[in-house]
Amino acid sequence: MAFSRPLLALILGQVFLHSCMTGVRVAAPLQMLQQGHPQWAVGLLLGLFAAAPVATSLRSGRMADRHGYHRPMRWAVCLAVAGALLAAAAVWLTSSAPAIEGTALHGLRLAPRGAALAILSVAAMLCGVGANMGLITIQRSAGRLASGGGTEITRVFSWLGLAPAVSNMIGPVVAGMVIDAAGFGSAFLALAALPLISLAWMRKVPVEVPPARAAGTPVTSAWTLLRLPGLRRLLVVNWLLSSSWDLHAFLVPVLGHERGLSASAIGLILGTFAAAVASVRLVIPWIAHHLREAQVLAGAMLTTAAVFAIYPLATSALAMAVCGAMLGIALGCVQPMIMTALHRLTPPSRHGEALALRSMTINGASTLMPLLFGLLGSVFGAASLFWLMGTAMATGSLAARQVGRPSAEADLAAIRT
Repeated sequence: MAFSRPLLALILGQVFLHSCMTGVRVAAPLQMLQQGHPQWAVGLLLGLFAAAPVATSLRSGRMADRHGYHRPMRWAVCLAVAGALLAAAAVWLTSSAPAIEGTALHGLRLAPRGAALAILSVAAMLCGVGANMGLITIQRSAGRLASGGGTEITRVFSWLGLAPAVSNMIGPVVAGMVIDAAGFGSAFLALAALPLISLAWMRKVPVEVPPARAAGTPVTSAWTLLRLPGLRRLLVVNWLLSSSWDLHAFLVPVLGHERGLSASAIGLILGTFAAAVASVRLVIPWIAHHLREAQVLAGAMLTTAAVFAIYPLATSALAMAVCGAMLGIALGCVQPMIMTALHRLTPPSRHGEALALRSMTINGASTLMPLLFGLLGSVFGAASLFWLMGTAMATGSLAARQVGRPSAEADLAAIRT
């Protein structure tokens, strides 16, 4: 299919919505580290970005099925903006506390710090729900733009896959540069303005009139999709790949802070990773013509394992950026292939539910894994986390090789009946 204006609107809508969340996801942990919070608290905060979406994914998917693109997208923008503004309020709360170190009242300073942490926690959940609601809505709308076979779906999701890649570059870079120039409060305010740009592009997406459900039609539980062995295997692979992404997002600020790197340098390292993701997705349609989904997924997991083995040895910002670029190339290949396999493994009438299940799996892992990363990192150090996840990725590549097994079509016929 040709690159259309509605597809461009979907891509830009996700870019600016998701950039707000990724920027807050970098700025908030840096603020906590600057205030002296421990690593486990940083991991807990990062986990909250995915905690609320676990509970709201199915509702978001069903809202998109019922109302199309525009109403859920407006809700997503409002939630993301509210989250960034709350994060700015947390900065104001801590900066307005009196500087009373060295006095008998020093302990009172813990009260505004605790309140600020609570506000940041709510902000993280709002940004996470907003970005997740927008993602499910946009992916559902994009799937309907591909009326052809698997290669066309891969092409559409390759273009759409540029959105999170670009937003993972814009958000951290904007956050880092504004923090260095004007402080954390200004950074959160700048990030709050980004989702508003998505509203301007919303008009370019055609208004959808969803078909009315016939009276008496039973509502099938989304969990019945898990009877598909192929889908279960795909979700496990997706969980491992997503956990690797979360590990990188968690450890780069921690390592950068330990090594004395500036916020701009940390943002540029994460931006290099995102740029590599965006670059490799430009060639995914060509890859789809030559390799099966299982081959791409297994190769990406083995490459990620190799990068994780050498990442702890990178001590400079340049070396970390090179590792980030290599990791971005590996992980950037997988999302379009996973989306293609998901559409092939599930009935067309239930793609929204399947997208919601995938989102719940990813966000469930993102809720628990940063906390686990923080706890293990505090005890064993960052290097052990890289090597442990690398081992898991190498082992998981065996499951990835089975994603495209021939019996998938029979599984799909079984779930339809």
